[in-house]
Amino acid sequence: MVDKSELRRVPVFADLPDDQLEWFISQSQELHLKAGDSYSRQGDPADSMFVLLEGEVQGRGELAGEAVTFSITAGSVTGVLPFSRMKQFTVSLRAETDSRALRFPVSLFPDLVQKMPELTKRLVGLMSDRIRETTRIEQQRDRLASLGKLSAGLAHELNNPASAAKRAASQLRGILKKIRDASLELGKRDLSPAQKSEIEKLEASFMQPDVIPPDPLTMSDLEEQIDSLLRSHGQNDLWLLAAGLARRNIKPEVVESLFASLDADTARAALVRIAASVEVASLLHEIESSTSRISDLVGAIKEYTHMDQAPVQNVDIVKSLETTLTILNHKLKKGVAVLRDYQPDPLLVNSFGSELNQVWTNIIDNAIDAMHGKGELRIRTYRADDCAVVEIADNGPGIPSEVEPHIFEPFFTTKGVGEGTGLGLDTVQRIVKKHRGNVQVSSQPGDTRFQVWLPLAGWNS
Repeated sequence: MVDKSELRRVPVFADLPDDQLEWFISQSQELHLKAGDSYSRQGDPADSMFVLLEGEVQGRGELAGEAVTFSITAGSVTGVLPFSRMKQFTVSLRAETDSRALRFPVSLFPDLVQKMPELTKRLVGLMSDRIRETTRIEQQRDRLASLGKLSAGLAHELNNPASAAKRAASQLRGILKKIRDASLELGKRDLSPAQKSEIEKLEASFMQPDVIPPDPLTMSDLEEQIDSLLRSHGQNDLWLLAAGLARRNIKPEVVESLFASLDADTARAALVRIAASVEVASLLHEIESSTSRISDLVGAIKEYTHMDQAPVQNVDIVKSLETTLTILNHKLKKGVAVLRDYQPDPLLVNSFGSELNQVWTNIIDNAIDAMHGKGELRIRTYRADDCAVVEIADNGPGIPSEVEPHIFEPFFTTKGVGEGTGLGLDTVQRIVKKHRGNVQVSSQPGDTRFQVWLPLAGWNS
């Protein structure tokens, strides 16, 4: 038989009156379990609250979509708590050691509320702590899932220019050999200063930067004319060279001038070296562009995460939005047109690290999903009194009227299992409120708009 003194060792019962403790003990069933015995199993009807008096219990099951294992020690209260909406146990409870507990039936909760109001208040507090912990785990999981998606996209974005630079560097090896061989061939020939000058002049003209390639039809015609010209001079194996010259928009008469001033073999060697030099210039340009893209992405990542920056600082809203768009480019470029309408003057908001970037990410990501990856994303910024306003709109199908009132509720989602946690917009609202702002939404088919209002720096103190 359980004694009142044992129950008082449980913190929530510690200072309650004797008569209340006696009533609780009289309505409870004392359980004696051996190590390995189960108190309850996941999926069983949630019909009891347990007060662990002795021993240790292990909980196993799913919490916030994750497999969890945790220990419950003597003095803890677990199971169903007053005002809980739990219908089935979400975890299984198994005794790790020989244990003793009180089992209080859910059917007596109305009596418990009447007879032990202080205990009820404390148990509701325990339930609130449970909810906060579950929400914290869900939010952490949501952040990790978002990070995983962003990381995958960024890996793809970084891989493309990195692969292009690597490919160009590899091609340079073969082309440099061509230049060396052609230069050796030219070195064997007794060229006059005027001939050397002509070759150098042509080489310089062929390597002009930022040459706009002709359209495909013009390029095809040029390639055919250059190839025909080369063949007329007995150069039947330089068709690849003809294609490269056509891409640089080189005219046949320029090539003809080489054969006019040089013998056929010397002209061939000069043309091979010039064409190879042109190719080197193109590959170097590709390497520069690719590495610049990588550098830009790394810069955007640092800006997005606010690495090496103060935790709280004045953030330029437009810069923050553009950084987020860069990070999400792998999703946007598949078919989303971004239309910008930014306030010309900077709008500065006092922000906590990269949290505002998370707001834009969640709203824009939802918009892309709503449009199934194809449509118009409209972003507008403006000042309204002492607030910066960011409006993010899409031309997707809109939010159903019966869904709209619930979109900011934690864990509410219209996505399939495994596609969303229902915390994206809850996170948006939480962060915006933390910044003393508010978020509004209006939606109809073809026009869904999220407006985020944030106090301008200097106005939110």
